[in-house]
Amino acid sequence: MLNKAAILPVACSLMLGACATMGKTDKTPTIAQATLADAAGAPVGNARIEQSGTALSLVAEVRGMSPGQHGIHLHTTGKCEAPGFTSAGGHLNPTAHQHGSMNPAGPHLGDLPNIMVAADGMGEVRAPLTGGAADLLANLLDADGTAVVVHAGPDDYKTDPSGNSGGRIACGVLSRAG
Repeated sequence: MLNKAAILPVACSLMLGACATMGKTDKTPTIAQATLADAAGAPVGNARIEQSGTALSLVAEVRGMSPGQHGIHLHTTGKCEAPGFTSAGGHLNPTAHQHGSMNPAGPHLGDLPNIMVAADGMGEVRAPLTGGAADLLANLLDADGTAVVVHAGPDDYKTDPSGNSGGRIACGVLSRAG
């Protein structure tokens, strides 16, 4: 025989849990993604492009990096040849602006805020991308692709062409998710 007194609290708990999650949309769709690797080819993080309505954002997470701020940018070519990752080309700059949000002639599409890496080597950055989703995706997922590059030092947000952010220490090629 079933004990109704024991079943009722469990059933109520399950129904309340279902109601609490109805209509909740915590999962933002990922449009493109990249695995970030260091010069030795070891994975050190990931990056993704997320879409919310007509807005796109870049989200990147890193691990095993030196603590402090590191420049992170979108680069023109989806190629990450170690050790220097120069195959990724310059910053993604379809509007021909100069580098940096503090530069009166900037910024360009490749400019992103620094990623702050904690003492444990972990870091994350979430940055909105400026422009409409269709135009952004056309630039990000064009024929030669786009790379996400992490630099050794912080971006000063004003020095053209790369924010004086030092060498390239990690790179990943964005590819369409799915």
